Amino acid sequence: MIITRRAILASGLGIAAAEGLGRLAGPAAAWAETRKLRVASVKFGTLAWLLETIKAEKLDVKYGIELEIVETATNQSSPVALYGGSADVVVTDWPWALRQRAMGEAVKFAPFSGALGAVIVPADSPVRSLAELKGKKLGVAGSSTDKSWLLLRAHAKQELGADLADLVQPQYGAAPLLAEQLKDGRLDAVLNFWTFTARLEAQGFRRVISISDVMTALGIDPQPALVGFIWKESAEAELLPAINGLLAAAKEANELLAQSDSPWDRLRPMMKAVDDKEFQALKAGYRAGIRGYWSEADMKSAEKIMNILLVSGDAELAGKGTRFDPKAFYAPGA
Repeated sequence: MIITRRAILASGLGIAAAEGLGRLAGPAAAWAETRKLRVASVKFGTLAWLLETIKAEKLDVKYGIELEIVETATNQSSPVALYGGSADVVVTDWPWALRQRAMGEAVKFAPFSGALGAVIVPADSPVRSLAELKGKKLGVAGSSTDKSWLLLRAHAKQELGADLADLVQPQYGAAPLLAEQLKDGRLDAVLNFWTFTARLEAQGFRRVISISDVMTALGIDPQPALVGFIWKESAEAELLPAINGLLAAAKEANELLAQSDSPWDRLRPMMKAVDDKEFQALKAGYRAGIRGYWSEADMKSAEKIMNILLVSGDAELAGKGTRFDPKAFYAPGA
């Protein structure tokens, strides 16, 4: 998604002035004062689960931050909130961040989730491999430059010697719409985001291949977070103390979510699970995506992924000189 001046003006979002907070050297610094931070979040999305846990466990208080949740309609609208000035931090993927940096809009990334989707088919589908998708209608959540789609295409070229975009009939669209079209039989298969994948599998649909398996086949190890917290580099002088507080609170909240079932009982109404099987699938999917702070090993994997994306994504993704930039990635204290 490319953010333009027109998109910002159309959103009706104004530019807000931030309070000067001073710079914090790292996570070990004392959380002596409360610092405000506006975080954009879809109301019932996975980030909302994390933020609710932070607040319920009073980790915002512990790490000296006052979180203001800026609700957005979709994940795709969050970048508009960032550039429109209504949010200090949003969650999206780092390939988007690298495209923005190439366009002169320096943003930084810190990990939120490594959870990945999969190609899903009805339980009685004859499709059991990528090769058997030939000629089928494949729904792809997002656009033609979606990172999971590009990785899947790269894997297909490696395994089948052909571009999957030429073998199937790709149908790009919003994740919830594609899930419903699969249920209605209007699509043969769907490559969807992990939450929709988990819900579909809990309802009896079958996985053909996961994007985690795709990355393994492409030699990507470890598998880093693809989605994370993003903020403007130009705002760091004011916001970094609060951002470090958010990252520390998120780390502790995720440790709790990974080890204990009790916070999940509190989150269950937000998760909109239709039954216990779907609830357990969503919980397992979230836990599988938990990652620590960005590491050198993550950096090497991310560079490999970006090189694959740039080759698969052609000019639409690589436009404006998009390249891998280590300076886009942030770890407290690094």
